[in-house]
Amino acid sequence: MRNLKYAILGLVNREPMTGYDIKKAFEDRALTSFWHAEHSQIYPELKKLVEEGMLEYDTDIRGEKMEKKLYTITPAGRDEFLNWLRDDVPIERTYKDIFRLRTYYSDSLLDREFEKLLQSQKKQHKEKHEYLAAVKEKVFNNTPPEKGTPELGDFMVLDGAILREDAYIAWLDKCIEIYK
Repeated sequence: MRNLKYAILGLVNREPMTGYDIKKAFEDRALTSFWHAEHSQIYPELKKLVEEGMLEYDTDIRGEKMEKKLYTITPAGRDEFLNWLRDDVPIERTYKDIFRLRTYYSDSLLDREFEKLLQSQKKQHKEKHEYLAAVKEKVFNNTPPEKGTPELGDFMVLDGAILREDAYIAWLDKCIEIYK
């Protein structure tokens, strides 16, 4: 399944966007707390979505050579997105986490080497937690938006990402305590 397809359809369903706007959405919005896409993934997916009739675009020419495409969702794209959105799928079998895989094999490291990795992971997750909490405060003043708005979904996903970081930090604290 091309999940990026639905992430892009969802963004453009909210409002017409350029490829640059879509790229920024993956960097600056609550979306970044749970989904990531590179420039090299976004533009080929946009091309496929246009070829499939899910998106269309108008071209705005600026200057002599600068071309800007503003993408909008088509009725077929909206139907595809809404059908995907309504589909209640089972959770994925296993979330892949590289550090947990390393932890599984930590017996191959010296204690001090693994303790250093644990401390580094804790620092990184605390920084991510602080960043997400600051975004929640700045954008939402820690208050959920009204139901039926795109902002409510952003808030709930951001709140979930903060709770995920809380749980990860608590797990790392337990691991650190074991290694003391």
